[in-house]
Amino acid sequence: MTVDARRVAVLVSGRGSNLKALIDRASGYEIALAASNKPQAQALDVARAAGLPTWTLDSRGVDRELFEDMLTRSLEDHRVGTIALAGYMRLLSPDFIAQWRGRIVNIHPSLLPKYRGLKTHERALAAGEGATGCTVHVVTEELDSGKILAQTTVAIEPGDDIAALSERVLMAEHALYPATLAEFVER
Repeated sequence: MTVDARRVAVLVSGRGSNLKALIDRASGYEIALAASNKPQAQALDVARAAGLPTWTLDSRGVDRELFEDMLTRSLEDHRVGTIALAGYMRLLSPDFIAQWRGRIVNIHPSLLPKYRGLKTHERALAAGEGATGCTVHVVTEELDSGKILAQTTVAIEPGDDIAALSERVLMAEHALYPATLAEFVER
């Protein structure tokens, strides 16, 4: 079977705002599947409203290898060539990453390599940073450490709290991710 990098699966766990941005701004790629480890994720409703196929399996209490084997089968059934993580809050195993090496991208709410992991806005504010932003990177076995594909800087304004900063960074993500994904699938 020929793999087409332009056929993208978006892995989601939350409300789906980045998925919606990827749908609304799709150019040069096709979202072939939205998949989630949380059956009640609002992102699945976003995908269904857009007429996209979905796959879900509650990852709680399911062996990681079994979960990822079932996910892989669905990805293959939908002839996916690229995986885009968009608020997917489950770490992928080294075996899964190796199987899809160089074909998984993620959007992260900081200017990597700063503030890998969670609570990025809280940490940037606590450090007194003048700016933060978002990064699209290739996923590797080391958390938030793969090749950086693109970044956007967002100023931290006087009086910012976590909610205000988070909202502005999210708006930057919605512009950066679709454009970067379109370039990524063409390489």
